[in-house]
Amino acid sequence: QVQLIESGGGLVQAGGALTLSCEASGLTFSSVVTAWFRQAPGKGRTFVAGIRTSATPQYYAESVKGRFTISRDNAKNTIYLQMNSLQPEDTAVYYCATNPWVILSAIRREDQYRNWGQGTQVTISS
Repeated sequence: QVQLIESGGGLVQAGGALTLSCEASGLTFSSVVTAWFRQAPGKGRTFVAGIRTSATPQYYAESVKGRFTISRDNAKNTIYLQMNSLQPEDTAVYYCATNPWVILSAIRREDQYRNWGQGTQVTISS
């Protein structure tokens, strides 16, 4: 059984940084497609960043490109989302999601991912 556990969320001031982690049991991240999604209050879940088995290139939403970095530590079987220059509009619950494979054109689609974590809250104060 696959279990994904996100951590690292918290409250930071605008302009600050956070690093989220996603740990897994029951799968190896280097063998699956992994993405971060987020859900802001009152809104739907949206794609943030994705990484395939090859690890490069990575894929980002336009709103976070240049500020966020997704990475993978194969030895620790952990996915990270480094978030810099955080803004109030980044406030959301952040989710880690995986699927054995996702075609490139669909990597940003929520319905392509079978396994989801419980989410971690990120709150940015202005």
